Amino acid sequence: MHVVLRVSPDVGNMRKRDMYKAVREATLMLARRELNDLRNNAFRIVHMSVQSNHLHLLVEADHKMALSRGMQSFQISAAKNVNRAISKRRGVRRRGSVFPDRFHEEIIKTPGHARRTLGYVLNNWRKHGEDRNAFARGWNVDPYSSGVVFDGWKQREHEHLLWKWRDTYDPLFVYLPKTWLLREGWRKYGLIRFEYIPGGGHNAEA
Repeated sequence: MHVVLRVSPDVGNMRKRDMYKAVREATLMLARRELNDLRNNAFRIVHMSVQSNHLHLLVEADHKMALSRGMQSFQISAAKNVNRAISKRRGVRRRGSVFPDRFHEEIIKTPGHARRTLGYVLNNWRKHGEDRNAFARGWNVDPYSSGVVFDGWKQREHEHLLWKWRDTYDPLFVYLPKTWLLREGWRKYGLIRFEYIPGGGHNAEA
């Protein structure tokens, strides 16, 4: 499933280092919980990107309860971490809601749909022009996403190892996909190029 989480306007821009770290800690917490709960290990975040006012997640859930339970745990942890980071930065304790609305989910049903969604989640920064910011220059993939651990980039199809990221960079904690659609099926329609712009027309995928 493709899940979208809107962020409260009062939170401010999520594409800051302390916000990224807050979300990353939530992915770590969730991974630890799932790995320690083998009987109910039915929810997995496979990919994610942090945008200025929303999050995109690609998740696998074995049933509706697993989705609800997993997302609830992630949102609670992320909200606590985000509020803590904002309080530290502003010098005033923040207790407000971070995710004011229920998450929106879309079920992925076909290989083509899976490929489009992967490109949308991982390259959403290009859609919003975030790739032109000074911080992002020199990055082939969005540093505020799980793109560095994605093995489906066209320009790296002949590489044997993931590239070595900067020593100061800590990637998000995500699962290897277990479902056929996100593991193999989407590849029927070709790998994804670094420069792909979601919704950018047919030339964006050339």
